[in-house]
Amino acid sequence: MADANAPLLLVVDDEPAILRAVGAALETRGYRVMTASTGGEALDVAVTHHLSAIILDLGLPDFDGIELTRRLREWSTTPIIVLTVEDAEDRKVEALDEGADDFVTKPFSMPELLARVRVALRHHGAAAGDDPDTAVFEVGDLRIDLARHEVAVGEVPVDLTPKEFDFLALLARHPGRVHTHRAILQAVWGPRYGTETQYLRVYASQIRKKLGDDPQAPRLVTEPGVGYRLVDPKGAA
Repeated sequence: MADANAPLLLVVDDEPAILRAVGAALETRGYRVMTASTGGEALDVAVTHHLSAIILDLGLPDFDGIELTRRLREWSTTPIIVLTVEDAEDRKVEALDEGADDFVTKPFSMPELLARVRVALRHHGAAAGDDPDTAVFEVGDLRIDLARHEVAVGEVPVDLTPKEFDFLALLARHPGRVHTHRAILQAVWGPRYGTETQYLRVYASQIRKKLGDDPQAPRLVTEPGVGYRLVDPKGAA
């Protein structure tokens, strides 16, 4: 039995086999688990329990998982990891833009899902104590000092342009979390932007060069058709 203080996770899926498999895997790792097979059930659980994270399938029988994400984000900051099918980039992007924190594509491996859960829990907890204007973020050997506008890899300073710094700092606030093209453009370039993905390709390439990223294991990771995330290439999720 899980410890009473262990993180409480909600798994939402209309497939009983997935609920059983995911629930059992999470419980084996010491998490407390609740399940729901509809959006309505999930909302009821979210309202009445203090959840640590939600694992949410987008295909629900009563209303869309993206709509559920939208409703949850009206009052909750609980991390949401959505489950999507292959070749569903538009759905992934829409869910992330509505406030989901990450996605896992079906069929998925349990280690991958568990890694995403650990990342969501770790960084959601860390972000709660951050002052967004003075925080110093560290992702592996990468250090971003917001107040001083300084970036370093190990002891080596990295000279970034203002837009490059803002791009990297945005991702560093939530390491491991996917930020969509639209979200990055609007946060860094302004609300009138949203489709100019060519900007991001150029800036991402320049940032990787300046950070000395290994092309086989970059810090700045591209999620094709979706967006970008910042990771520690040498560390476990």
